[in-house]
Amino acid sequence: MKALHPARRRPAPLLAAALAGLLLPLTGAPHAEASHVRKPADHATDCALPGTTGWTDEGHGTDHSVFQRSSGTRKVGMIFVDFPDAPATESPADDAARITPGADWLWQASHGKVWLAISQHRRWVRMPHNSTDYGFARGLSHEAHEAYIKDAITAADPDVDFSAYDMVYIVPTKNASAISFTPTYIYEPGTTGVVADGKRLKWAVTFGQDMWHWGPKLVGHETAHTFGLPDLYAFDPGNDTHRFVGGWDVMGLISGAGPQYVGWESWKLGWTADRQVACRASAGSDTVRLTAVEYGGGTKMAVLRTGPTSAYVVESRRAVRADTGLCATGALVYKVDSSVETGKGPVQVMDAKPDATPAQGCRPLDDAPYGAGESFTDAAAGVRIDVLKAGTYGDTVRLTKS
Repeated sequence: MKALHPARRRPAPLLAAALAGLLLPLTGAPHAEASHVRKPADHATDCALPGTTGWTDEGHGTDHSVFQRSSGTRKVGMIFVDFPDAPATESPADDAARITPGADWLWQASHGKVWLAISQHRRWVRMPHNSTDYGFARGLSHEAHEAYIKDAITAADPDVDFSAYDMVYIVPTKNASAISFTPTYIYEPGTTGVVADGKRLKWAVTFGQDMWHWGPKLVGHETAHTFGLPDLYAFDPGNDTHRFVGGWDVMGLISGAGPQYVGWESWKLGWTADRQVACRASAGSDTVRLTAVEYGGGTKMAVLRTGPTSAYVVESRRAVRADTGLCATGALVYKVDSSVETGKGPVQVMDAKPDATPAQGCRPLDDAPYGAGESFTDAAAGVRIDVLKAGTYGDTVRLTKS
């Protein structure tokens, strides 16, 4: 589910009720456990990292000439396509039902900061070529992807005013097995791109048959690419695809047990305010009470900056259903490097129990959080994180940078 790179860029390879157990309410924790920070000497912006890859990465200062804004209402036009070799036999509503709940999921995950207003154009439009002609494979190029989108837009244009939308979702019939996966399209500035009704369409998600596997959280993953977020799973084959973050971020394992975005990404996207970030960029020590990132209020994370493009982050994770298979909750520690390209590990979770055998139904890293009395140390970076106390709604931690 990559955001396909234009050739000239640096190359690199929901339903609020249903989610009530995964994402807690947008309000903060009860007052008795409200977050409190003994104010660090450094301002949050001292811990913000610059993006350096020229594409999706974990840096702040998102280039909005390339990526769309991640707040407010984003207007989405949804169109449905079938093919000469794969005519639709189902109702467009059946396909839409797999996707539209993603708007609620994203609204919850952003703590109400962004809403996808999805307008469905519920009729099948016929593509000019067979589904097998579009070359969908993991090597699908930006140009081939753009050609697919142009064909879909042209087919739907007589009945759809595309000037009304910020982005487009293109949904193929379930019968088109050749349209196998779901990539995100991002316009390359300076090129012709896709134009309809006098408007250049800069962002699109072309859903594939994997939408029947991943479900609504696929919307959160793919749409976040248009906001500038990278993939957190590994692109290279032959190793554990989810060795970097496991199921702790929807940009990694979409079906993971704790698939909220990590707090760093919420901050990058503007869903978490600077006042909710405790920063330690200079030498010193701070004690911080964290409220779990699944809540809207409180202090969401503590950051220890370690270099021009690197930092360690600690956040609290709490809101998961018992039936998700998550092995543990607690203080999640991870390393961020904004110079690392998408698919190569720009975020890496530190495993508190690397030698433990995952419980039945759990994946490696599912038990990664640190509990009360445990600590993380990177002596080379001069960083230590101690978990002093675990509460119902968060954790108290001590940060030390030498």
